Amino acid sequence: MKRTHLPLNALRVYDAAARHLSFTRAADELAVTPAAVGQQIRALEDHLGTVLFRRTSKGLELTEEGAAGLEPLREGFLKFEECVQAMQAGQASDRFTIAVPREFYAQWLAPRLARYAADQPHARFNFVADEHADFTEANLDCAIRLTDGPGDLEGVELAPATRFTVSAPGAPERWISWGPALPEGAEAHILVSNAGQALSSALAGLGRTRLPELLVAEAVADGRLEALEGPTPGQRAYWLVAPLPQWRQKKVKALVAFLTA
Repeated sequence: MKRTHLPLNALRVYDAAARHLSFTRAADELAVTPAAVGQQIRALEDHLGTVLFRRTSKGLELTEEGAAGLEPLREGFLKFEECVQAMQAGQASDRFTIAVPREFYAQWLAPRLARYAADQPHARFNFVADEHADFTEANLDCAIRLTDGPGDLEGVELAPATRFTVSAPGAPERWISWGPALPEGAEAHILVSNAGQALSSALAGLGRTRLPELLVAEAVADGRLEALEGPTPGQRAYWLVAPLPQWRQKKVKALVAFLTA
């Protein structure tokens, strides 16, 4: 069945004018001018083919037709409010679906989420390994991506785009390549697909590589890796990103505030 087009804005104006029996007070409530209220009412009357209000010596009155439609309209607005509350229920939940690279999860995110979960014991997490997964298809709340900016999404940079050249103590002077350009004249002895494989290769003592500071800071601090060079500026950093509707969710706001504190 084809649905009838509903002039929702005009109906909202009609409801306010009917409650106040005054275009002026309705305009105050809606933060518009009385003239705009009058225009919306006239447009609604034209759309419906009936008169909703009449002016009398006592002021504004509803016509019989206008009064007849008022109660169903208000019931409808209450249903709208229930619908919005139902759709917003997920915003107040503690369930998160996050797309994050495996290496970033292991080295940086997991320890922080452990502290977050200690403060929020009801939090539940679902992690997707593909950081570029589609937000709608994967039902994501947010994603962490190694990128040069948020693009069309909302986002926050988790740390500056700095990088270190690292290797395990005593590792041979050969290069592990995964994306960032090697120094001029350097030859790649080991080719890997991503930062996680490069990190694992360096930790295993296969050679040296350039990696984002967030990935190697802990390993450098505890001596598993040596910083041979850095920090040096890079183009890509780890960004926490989400489309605007997800970004506005209370739970996402709380998580972002915690991770960037």
